[in-house]
Amino acid sequence: MRKKITKMMSPGILILLWCVTTMVNAQQLTVEGTVRDAKTGETIPGATVLIQGTTQGTVTDVNGSFILNLNESDVLRISYIGYKTLEVPVNGQRKLVLELEPDVISFDEVVVIGYGQQRKGDLTGSVANVNSKDFKKGIISTPEQLINGKVSGVQIMSNSGSPTSGSTIRIRGGASLNASNDPLIVLDGVPLEPGGISGNSGNFLSLINPNDIESMTVLKDASSTAIYGSRASNGVILITTKKGSQGALQINASTTHSLQVKTKLADMLSTEEFRNVVETQGSVAQKALLGDYNTDWNDEIFKIAYGTDNNFSMSGTFKDIPFRFSTGYFNQDGILKTDNVKRMTGNLSVSPSFFDENLKLSVGIKGSLNKNRFANTDAIWGGATYNPTIPVYSGENDFGGYNEAIDNNGIPVTSAVLNPVGLLKQNESTSRVSRIIGNFDMDYIMPFLPELKFHATLGYDYAQGEGKVYVPETAAQFYLSNGRDYEYGPEKKENRLLTTYLNYNKDLESINSTLDVTAGYDYQYWKSTTPYYEELNVLGEVQNSSAATDQRHALISYYGRINYSLATKYMLTATIRRDGTSRFSDAQRWGTFPSVALAWRLSEEPFLSNLDILSNLKLRGSYGVTGQQEGIGNYNYIPVYTISQTGAQYIFGSDIINTYRPEAYVADLKWETTKAWNYGLDFGFFNNRFSGSVDYYTRQTEDLLATVPSPAGTNFDKNILTNVGNVDSEGLEVSFNAIPVANNDWTWEVSFNAAWQKQKIKNLSLSEDAEITNTSVGPTIDSYYFQVLTEGYEPYMFYVYHQLYDESGKPIEGAFADVNNDGLINSKDLYRYHSPTPDYILGFSTSIRYKDWTLSTNLRANIGNYVYNGMAMNTGAFGTMSYNAYQLNNLHSSYLETGFQSRQYLSDYYVENASFLKMDNLVLDYNLGEIFPGFAVNASAMVQNVFTITEYTGVDPEVPNGMDLSFYPRPRIFSLSLGLQF
Repeated sequence: MRKKITKMMSPGILILLWCVTTMVNAQQLTVEGTVRDAKTGETIPGATVLIQGTTQGTVTDVNGSFILNLNESDVLRISYIGYKTLEVPVNGQRKLVLELEPDVISFDEVVVIGYGQQRKGDLTGSVANVNSKDFKKGIISTPEQLINGKVSGVQIMSNSGSPTSGSTIRIRGGASLNASNDPLIVLDGVPLEPGGISGNSGNFLSLINPNDIESMTVLKDASSTAIYGSRASNGVILITTKKGSQGALQINASTTHSLQVKTKLADMLSTEEFRNVVETQGSVAQKALLGDYNTDWNDEIFKIAYGTDNNFSMSGTFKDIPFRFSTGYFNQDGILKTDNVKRMTGNLSVSPSFFDENLKLSVGIKGSLNKNRFANTDAIWGGATYNPTIPVYSGENDFGGYNEAIDNNGIPVTSAVLNPVGLLKQNESTSRVSRIIGNFDMDYIMPFLPELKFHATLGYDYAQGEGKVYVPETAAQFYLSNGRDYEYGPEKKENRLLTTYLNYNKDLESINSTLDVTAGYDYQYWKSTTPYYEELNVLGEVQNSSAATDQRHALISYYGRINYSLATKYMLTATIRRDGTSRFSDAQRWGTFPSVALAWRLSEEPFLSNLDILSNLKLRGSYGVTGQQEGIGNYNYIPVYTISQTGAQYIFGSDIINTYRPEAYVADLKWETTKAWNYGLDFGFFNNRFSGSVDYYTRQTEDLLATVPSPAGTNFDKNILTNVGNVDSEGLEVSFNAIPVANNDWTWEVSFNAAWQKQKIKNLSLSEDAEITNTSVGPTIDSYYFQVLTEGYEPYMFYVYHQLYDESGKPIEGAFADVNNDGLINSKDLYRYHSPTPDYILGFSTSIRYKDWTLSTNLRANIGNYVYNGMAMNTGAFGTMSYNAYQLNNLHSSYLETGFQSRQYLSDYYVENASFLKMDNLVLDYNLGEIFPGFAVNASAMVQNVFTITEYTGVDPEVPNGMDLSFYPRPRIFSLSLGLQF
């Protein structure tokens, strides 16, 4: 047997030795070179010299010189901020003098825009581009987190600390109230459907591997977004994935391993404090419920969570066809026990060219499979409130052995807080979600007119989600109904796209101008279906049912754009788009969305062009109209009748008849439109080592798609979705980038952005003479609303009573200010008090390189945002300690300060300033370079969610909708990464 194995190993060993010998004996040489300014002849210290296709390279010294060992067939890539990148084949040369041409326009790379590309220096709108080099590092489960804090005016908030949760994205605060405020996301030219799918609700982007993304471009003003017309009111994010390129085969592999730990939790009484409160203030019956244990329920439900993210890619050329293939495996436990997500992804793109590159094709296919295990997040409430003086297990077999509140008959008490460990261990909720996104792009240059190009895109996005829920019949959660055992789905989502456009690009040398014209047509169709399913118990008995759904809509679009540049100083962009949607009636179906933008590059004028310190100075101004039709349903303009489900039929004699219920509708429903102005200034100094931009914008959203009260007897519901009202907003955005230090040993880069924004509701009435009303919105606790929409005020302000205090500063229970001075305390004394929306959003990034070591960090801050501490209110009164005669619940520590006996639902005492400063990550990176020829290694250590500085007393100052109630805490993450390139 040993001889057989030896024979099998021998060819492998010979091949391995041959490969190593080949690498060692490759034609190596030492190249000495100097990099200098092509215009002045001065040497350039700190220029980066890389071997193309590798991470091997060096940086020029103070004299602009470098020495590098390489192969004679290698190609050198030389770059430096403020200069055009130069690529030079070595061709066996040992002495090189390399001259870089100044590039006076900062970061003048080609930027992806709607239906095309444009030089960054020629942009007339407010556009921000973040490429993979500048992405946030660490364990990143969803693509949007790559640019969190990187772009001014863009707010990205993870909805919880669970690895299965999604994010809320807002560009300039959003433009709507009831309709969607989510931006349009376009992946490689395919506009994606917003929302989620069964098994991945609210986290649709998690099915895309962040490691496959090359760049993300954010379109913010109406000039840049109007080309997307009816879907662009809330901004647009263009995601471009990595593609293959001409060159030798390049293989990249990376692996990241992490540990996640819980951070701040709800501030509840300690076991000793709780015992003392019960013994000194509790009744005899309450005292009898005290146990002898000291159970930390949070330690029982939370854990140190392990995660790993592994990626492999190979790119290059196969038979003159550029390609890239990648695969990824992501596996992350949540810090809440039983929480887990697994994601497997694959991505293949090929980009062949024909007819002397007059015909270029690009074919891409992306596939993903997500497997989720959802923890029962009700356990977070139990972990905070369950009696800390009793043990986890009862010592009996009932209810799986878990200690539960039971009545005298041995039955779990109705509405009692359930054992949080039992909620996790006796609930198995899983899902399986698959998605495939394909795109085929064609660019054809007309041989009879080389300036004219025809482009076509075919896109297809298909997703399917299904899941299973199992709760044993012994579990207290569904004890009286014998548990749960059922499957749901599959929900199927389909998105088809056809895009065609002609592009004419011509340099008009006779008049020193450039003309770029685009005209196109789009057709997009969406379909979403879910089958009927029944929620069964373990015995197979029906407990609930869910009706089948079939949702479809389509969008047809015609659009055009003109970009005109005169003498590279004066620029004009004009766009128009006409959209037709199936979501509105024939009379309202079509909408027109125009925009115009002007730019003036002052730095090219004679009176400024001689200023050596000035690299770029450009003024911009734009106006445009965009639309909104998302988040409103597909059939709100036509009569829809819903058939009754099991248990809701009508009995005629012995016959059971299903009934049909009419739904509310508005026949003349139409587009929500946003008119926006934007004024901007771009600047750069010292060859753009210091650069930035300033933007001021105003927006007026008209014909709001809002849900408002319906006059009695006029429709089939007390509330209807209709066009009503206006919202105005304005904001100021600033971004700044600098490279204060750049030399052979040191590089220091700094980036800062800030945004100020304000919104005001101008009108929310169906008739002009209507009295100003308050529309209750947002999260609720026991049917109490805490936020309101009111004309003349900021949206979603807290609507509360003004708490009164005694001389010592202690809040007086039930004592509120008579705000309207009518001598009564009632609902007329509620007042509007702050908002969850921050006044200022700040972002800061910096990295410091010393030789092969790099230390970098990202920080974010919100100023002026407020949060309602629902956990403190809902557990901070003595009355919340006992909802029944069989159980004690822990209290929030605020009880020791307030002494409240009953909950003060609408007291402004619980509305807290939640301004914060967060360090999102701290990364130490070491580039080992080539450890042997053709094999480079990079290693890094990271901490994410490093710290939070805030005066807010709750779990986290950054929570959805401004309500902190049983929030799943965001973990602190420690990780190590290793990257390989060969």
